[in-house]
Amino acid sequence: MLPVAFKNQLASVSDKGFVLKRAVFQPCLELYPMQEWESMMQNVNKLNRFKKKNNDFIRRFTAGVKPIDLDVSGRLLIPKDLVAFSGITKKIVVTSAVNIIEIWDKDKYEKAIDDAANDFADLAEEVMGQDDADGLS
Repeated sequence: MLPVAFKNQLASVSDKGFVLKRAVFQPCLELYPMQEWESMMQNVNKLNRFKKKNNDFIRRFTAGVKPIDLDVSGRLLIPKDLVAFSGITKKIVVTSAVNIIEIWDKDKYEKAIDDAANDFADLAEEVMGQDDADGLS
C-alpha cells in the first residue's frame, strides 16, 4: 500500500496508471507514472536499433516491465518476478526519486544508504558543485 502522502501527490496521474520495472543500478523497483514512462520511452525510441549495444540496452532496460494500476485502497500488486529481483520481504521502503518512486526491501535500502554515506560528500560536490556563472569557483 502506498503511503497517503504519495497517494495524494499522485492523484492527478494515478488514473492513467503506472509502469513498474527493475532499477538499472540498484536492487530495487522503479514506479513510473505513465506520463513519465512515455517520456522515457520517447528517448529510448530515438536509439538506433541497428547498433547491437542499443538493442541490448533496450532489452535489458525493459526487462520485467509491468503496467500497474492502484486498486481502490491505494495498493499495488508487485508481480512475483519483480519481488524476486528486488529481494523484497515483509518490510519495504517507498521513496521519491525526483519524478519516479523507488520501492526497496527495507534492509537493502538501509545498506545502500549506509554504503553511500561516506562517498556522498564527494558525489555531491562532483555532481552539483558547478562553477559559478561568472567563472569563479
